[in-house]
Amino acid sequence: MVEPVRFPEVELYTGWGEPMRTEAELHGLELISGAIPDGLEGALYRVGADRQYPSGRTDDIFIDGEGQIHMFRFKDNQVDYVVKWVETERYKRQKDARRGLFGVYRNRYTVDPSVKDVHLGTANTTAMFHAGHLYSLKEDDLPYEVDPETLETIGRVDFDGLIKAQTFTAHPKVDPITNELLAFSYQAKGDASLDFAFYLFGPDRELINEIWFKMPYAACVHDFAITDEWIVVPFFPLITDLDVVKAGGTYYQWHPDEPVHVALVPRYGKAEDIRWFKGPTGSAGHMMNAHREGSKVHLDLCYYDGNCFPFFTTPQGEETAPVPPFLTRMTFDLASNDDGFTSQRLLQIPCEMPRTDDRYQGRAYRYGYVIARAMDGSSGIGRFDHETGAMEVWRPGEGDGVQEAQFVPRTPDAPEGDGWLLVLVSRVSQMRSDLAILDAQNLAAGPVALLKLPIRVRSTFHGTWVPEETLQSGQYRMSLAAAG
Repeated sequence: MVEPVRFPEVELYTGWGEPMRTEAELHGLELISGAIPDGLEGALYRVGADRQYPSGRTDDIFIDGEGQIHMFRFKDNQVDYVVKWVETERYKRQKDARRGLFGVYRNRYTVDPSVKDVHLGTANTTAMFHAGHLYSLKEDDLPYEVDPETLETIGRVDFDGLIKAQTFTAHPKVDPITNELLAFSYQAKGDASLDFAFYLFGPDRELINEIWFKMPYAACVHDFAITDEWIVVPFFPLITDLDVVKAGGTYYQWHPDEPVHVALVPRYGKAEDIRWFKGPTGSAGHMMNAHREGSKVHLDLCYYDGNCFPFFTTPQGEETAPVPPFLTRMTFDLASNDDGFTSQRLLQIPCEMPRTDDRYQGRAYRYGYVIARAMDGSSGIGRFDHETGAMEVWRPGEGDGVQEAQFVPRTPDAPEGDGWLLVLVSRVSQMRSDLAILDAQNLAAGPVALLKLPIRVRSTFHGTWVPEETLQSGQYRMSLAAAG
């Protein structure tokens, strides 16, 4: 007999966080105000977590849950919306059992015996489009391919055997200028292994470079950054202890006595050419960008002076106080014999979910886009100007919030920052969502178009924009604006 479905009465699952547990398809979102810009055609894909069934625990964390992929399809002056479950092996087994079967986050030793050999991946973090294929990703498993038009799940893939690692990052970098895909795997040979793999794929998904090396500890490596010559990989001391995991504990523990290590990996080179740096303890989930300036490599990231995931305690079980993230620049000097690096805070406003004009990933750039948080806890979308230090913020209104922004260039060769920001708005008081289209050069003017979603998009973490021409050809046709 199947037990009734009951979610625990905890804050995570109340109000805006209440699980939606549904698929939806809406044709022609209502236009509340403004007009959809001419020429804005393509698909915005977003991925997030929702709860298919309760886990039976009261200590769930918000980054857990089954993957859902969302599509906003821009075409013929309208926007359609579709959301579907990513039908991972884990999702299908729970669907058949009609109950939750998985326990502590990423802990295979706490699952129901019936699924002890099932992959834990939820495909709940981001969407990636490369070489004509759309994927939904979570860093503890391989990619799940999804049909870009219908969002039907095609299946778990390893790029025809080219991915030898057991996992694949949830923060790949697809270069829309070269159509290269840069990606990685950490703990690449299994839980708590020190193995790290970097992959570089070409425009047709051919393998250009593969580098394996050992991490300083079994770290959580959620994101990385790229330059024209280097891959910047930070290792923060959120560390997996396999004995703790086997005993039913958390997958990561925070080690405040361990330094930060950073590997500069040659984009087209070999493992023996890696340069290592280290510095004081801290952490970050997300990188804004990196670029090379002569012998120096700059990494811009939302940096925490402490533990970015306070729900992971120290090995002694001590909780750490939440600390705000600030946009920070780390600089690594390749001409120096010193293995240290310098840090400079760029912005005094707490911010997260940094993005750029994707054409400038790995290149010198001026603008970054973030979720900016005010002292009262509200959030808005901010544009930071690295040249002037100015910060412009659009806030959707009292009590409402925003999710990560996606930049779309006005034309494939438009100047940097000339385009649109697509932003999901959480209308918390109305328990529904909007999609805002902002002029990235004039956030203060408010949305150039605002589209109404009669339902709630509970949570999306990351996503990508795919232009109409790219959906048809499978290749990005973008370029950098001519200088001066």
